[in-house]
Amino acid sequence: MQKFAASAIAFTLFQFSFGAHMALAADATTPVKAIMDATVSNWAGGDSDWQDIFGEDKLKDIYSKDFGAKYEAAAQFPAADEDGISPFDYDVIVNAQDACPLEDVKIAAQPPKNNVTEVLATFKKLTCIGSDADYQKVTTVRFEVIEEGGRPVVDDIVTNDDNGNPSSLKSVMVDLVKQQQQPPSDQQKSANPQ
Repeated sequence: MQKFAASAIAFTLFQFSFGAHMALAADATTPVKAIMDATVSNWAGGDSDWQDIFGEDKLKDIYSKDFGAKYEAAAQFPAADEDGISPFDYDVIVNAQDACPLEDVKIAAQPPKNNVTEVLATFKKLTCIGSDADYQKVTTVRFEVIEEGGRPVVDDIVTNDDNGNPSSLKSVMVDLVKQQQQPPSDQQKSANPQ
């Protein structure tokens, strides 16, 4: 009887654990949908206002604390853009400065691994340019979603460069800060005598 009870408890714990992981996987799409909805709206054309996917409210609600801290550090060094606040001079989701209205947008959570759920967002971003195969390619963005404070939040955004190499947005932000904090080279010092 004790064996049966132990087996029943173990099975119940397994179900609970599996259920919790499945719940995170299902909910993991929530912050990604918020980011993708804004991105789709931004590229839809028309007179709608640009939605900042890194606005203060979004940084608190849909990104991890670590991601938010890295963004705020990088934002101290804005890129040369109109708003003067973003550390990026391109859209980090479409991974470009220009895109067409996004088509065939799909969002799918993968099975969780090591407390991280990877959520894939796929879309076509250049279809308005032409029908050539290059303009019909599907772009994939990987969102790493973790649970923080009892809710799913995006901890990193990973895109691929033109050569197919993955690029972590958190790493890009850390590199931006490091580049800005490096002391000026001797050549820069001699060009600006004081």
